[in-house]
Amino acid sequence: MNYDDLTTLGIAFGLGLLVGMQREKTDNHMAGVRTFTLISVLGVMAGFLTRSYDNPYILPVLGLCITAMLMMANIIKLKKFDEADVGQTTEVAALLMFAIGAYLVLGSTLIGVLVGAAMAILLYVKEHIHEFIDNLKQKDISAIMTLAGISLVILPILPDKTYGPLDVINPRNIWLMVTLIVGISVVGYFIYKYAGKKVGVISNGILGGLISSTATTVGYARKTADNTSITKLAVFVITTASAVSFVRVLFEVGVIIPEKLPIIAVPIAAVILIMAITCVVLFYIINKDDSENEKMPEPDNPAQFKSALIFGLLYGFILLAVAFTKEKFGNNALYVVSIISGLTDVDAITLSLSQLIKEGSLKANFGWKLILLAGLSNMLFKGIMAIVLGAKQIVKWIIISFGITIISGLLIIWLWPANWHF
Repeated sequence: MNYDDLTTLGIAFGLGLLVGMQREKTDNHMAGVRTFTLISVLGVMAGFLTRSYDNPYILPVLGLCITAMLMMANIIKLKKFDEADVGQTTEVAALLMFAIGAYLVLGSTLIGVLVGAAMAILLYVKEHIHEFIDNLKQKDISAIMTLAGISLVILPILPDKTYGPLDVINPRNIWLMVTLIVGISVVGYFIYKYAGKKVGVISNGILGGLISSTATTVGYARKTADNTSITKLAVFVITTASAVSFVRVLFEVGVIIPEKLPIIAVPIAAVILIMAITCVVLFYIINKDDSENEKMPEPDNPAQFKSALIFGLLYGFILLAVAFTKEKFGNNALYVVSIISGLTDVDAITLSLSQLIKEGSLKANFGWKLILLAGLSNMLFKGIMAIVLGAKQIVKWIIISFGITIISGLLIIWLWPANWHF
């Protein structure tokens, strides 16, 4: 006896119950829990018959029969009711359920289960999806469409091979990094849009680091120029955003070179811990002073195509600069490249160095120092911007907060033992 076939039948039965229960709960008169369960089991039986008799016509014939039955049911409904509600969701779900049942036999069980469960969830969250779409602004739609264009249209058509004098420019790899960064920013933006306004000052710093710690620094520094009473709060949010930007760096490294993350994560995590302690102290001071929470400035569209293109060019330029510097001047000269590159964008230098580590042209024990140095350089740049754009009262707190992190980070780069990693 083939127990695998019994398992397949059980899975189809369960998926049919799940989807049918959701449809029946919505008072759908076309098909409910019994009908969807029978359709999914019919799909499995169609798969069994196709496999047993090696006949490719059984499956499409039964599929056409179900389609005809659904069409007939809608015709009857139109004739019976004056204002019949004839949609397409239940019909498509029924056909998909039949296809899933057949695919459980003839294809991948895992994919069949994932598609069935995803369909049930999609049907269940219908109202939430409609509410989400109704609340979208023009810039929100622009962010989604830009991300879709970057990832689904441009990325697949780019060539996956290296070009250039140093053989390091890979168009698809560069655009994949663009997709990663834009995706992180868009996710952070939508988390802010639907949750950040409600959960207070801590979330402002966290989401600011996800979207753009530089933009957060500029926004809050300008706020202090108009309202000096929120100086400490602004420094807390700016420092928190910078700490999260280091967490973001570790995430990027983990995506590109997960096998090297144990070597790179520990020293950078030490810097994050120091920044976290600084943030806790600042938060205590804020609460002690009973400062009023300020809302995070509304971020612009984080998925602007122009910004994505500039990031891609910057990433490619840094790849070339690092490869050229390493070849002509040796590893020590890469410190200068990291400092200069980190001033403008820590993501680009992080991903460039991670890619070189992945290819084996740069050792992870040296690469993490360059990544951390770029992050510290970026902090210095943000600190200067905060001092220039903010109120006079912000100078002391920025110097203390950022100074502790930068000095600690430089000491870690200098003194960290090579064998201290997971």
